[in-house]
Amino acid sequence: MVTTTEIALLALVLALLFGAYRIIQTVRPLVVNAIVGVIILLIANFVGLGVRITPIAVLVCAVGGVPGAVVVILLAFLDIAFAGMLAPLLSVVVA
Repeated sequence: MVTTTEIALLALVLALLFGAYRIIQTVRPLVVNAIVGVIILLIANFVGLGVRITPIAVLVCAVGGVPGAVVVILLAFLDIAFAGMLAPLLSVVVA
C-alpha cells in the first residue's frame, strides 16, 4: 500500500524536476549567446582585427554575448581598449 510519505516524496521529486527543467530552459539561450560571443572574438583575432584576447575581453564576451564581442572588437579597432597589433588591418585600409 502507498503511504502518504511516499506520495509526498513523489510530488517533491516531480516539483524539483519541473523546476530544474524551467531553469535549464531559461539559462540555455544565455549560454548559447555567450559561446557565440567568445567564438566571434576568436574569429576576429584569427582574421587579424587586432583584438588581444585577455581574461577581461573573454569575460565581456561571455557575459555580453554577441553584443559584447562587437563592443570588444570596436574598442580594439578604435585603439581604446583590448588593442593588439593593428598593422595588418591598417595596411589593407590605407592601400
